[in-house]
Amino acid sequence: MLRPCSHGAAKYGIDAAEWRAHMCGLCLGLRDGHGQLARATTNVDAIVLSMLTEAQSGGAVERSTAGRCALRGMRRASVASANSPGVRLAATASLLLASAKVRDHVDDGDAAVLARTPMAKAASRWAGQAQVSAQRIGLDVAPLVAALNTQTQLERAVGEGPDALALLTAPTQLCASEFFAHTAVLADRPDNVDAMRTAGWQFGRIAHLADAVQDYEQDLTRGRFNPLAATGTTMPQAYDLLRESDSRLREAVAQAELDKVPTVRWMLLDPLASVLRKLGHGIGTVVGHSCGITHDRADVHMHSRRTGQRPGLGESLTLILGSYCTGYACCAEHTQPCTGERKQPWINNCDCSDCCDCGDCDCGCGDCCGCCDCSC
Repeated sequence: MLRPCSHGAAKYGIDAAEWRAHMCGLCLGLRDGHGQLARATTNVDAIVLSMLTEAQSGGAVERSTAGRCALRGMRRASVASANSPGVRLAATASLLLASAKVRDHVDDGDAAVLARTPMAKAASRWAGQAQVSAQRIGLDVAPLVAALNTQTQLERAVGEGPDALALLTAPTQLCASEFFAHTAVLADRPDNVDAMRTAGWQFGRIAHLADAVQDYEQDLTRGRFNPLAATGTTMPQAYDLLRESDSRLREAVAQAELDKVPTVRWMLLDPLASVLRKLGHGIGTVVGHSCGITHDRADVHMHSRRTGQRPGLGESLTLILGSYCTGYACCAEHTQPCTGERKQPWINNCDCSDCCDCGDCDCGCGDCCGCCDCSC
C-alpha cells in the first residue's frame, strides 16, 4: 500500500535509497532469523515500523553492508541492520500477517486442494516464528493472534451497517495499533505510546478498507467474502471512513511530534495521501486536492487486477521458491503463488518527472505528493 515517491525524497532532502535500505534490512532479517522461506513473508508496509522506530530514536541509525543482490544490480549496499529493534519488529509483523493471510486463503478455498495442507503448515510455522521474534523484543502477540483467529468467525456471522464493518476491521486495527505502539517502546519514547497506538489503529482501518475497495469487483466475481459487500457499505461511505482515519492518523502522528520528520512524511504520510487519491479516482470521487473532495456518484465500477489461473501445488511451490526465496519478487513482476494474480515488484519506484511538484502546500492536509498518480 505504501510506495514512497522518489521525487518526494529529494524534496525532503532524503536519499531515495532509504526505503530500499529498510526493505533489504527486513528481507535479510527474516532470512537470518527464520530461514530462507521466511523471506516470502516480506511485507513492504511493515517497513514503516522500522522507519518509525528510527524516527523516534533520535540517535544514529543502525546500518550494515549487505552482499550483492539482483535488486541492486548485484551491488553491495548499506541497509538497515537485520538485528536492529525496528527491523525485528517489522519481521515479527511480516511473519504474523503472512500467517494470517495464508490461513485466510486456505479457509476461503483459494488454494488448490493438494496445496492446502502444506500452506496451513507454513502458516502455523510463521505464526510460531512470529511469537519467538516478538518475545525477543518484549512484545506480547498472543492477543493479536487470538484476534486474527476470530476473523473467519466474524465474517460468517457478519450483519449490516457501520457497526458490523467496525467489527470486521477490528482484528487488523488491533494488530496495527500494537505494532505502532511498540515502535515507541523500542525507541524508549513512552510518551509516544498512546499516540502511536492511535495512529496504528487508524492505519489498520485504512489498510483493511483500501484492500476491500481494490478487491471489490474481483471478490464478487469469484464469490469471495468482501467486507463492504457483506455489510452493505457503499463505496462513497467507505471512502469517507478512509478519509476520517487518515485525518485521525495525522493528528496522532502530530501529537507524537513526528509529522515534521522528513522520513515520516515521505514514507508514511505522503504515500497515504496518494492511496486515498487513487482510490478516490477509482470509486468515482472527484479529487482535486485533499482539502476539497466531493462525491460524484455512488454507482461504482472497480477495475479488477489482472489474474491468471490459480496455480496447482507444484506450481505454487515453484513460485514460492523461485520468486520469494530468491528475492526475485523484489525487482520484477511476478505471480502470486496462492491466487495466480500478477503482482508488481516490491521496489516499483518510477521516474514520475515533475508530476509531484505541487508547490508549497501547507494547509495541513498532508497531500504534499498526492498529485503523483504514477504508481511510484
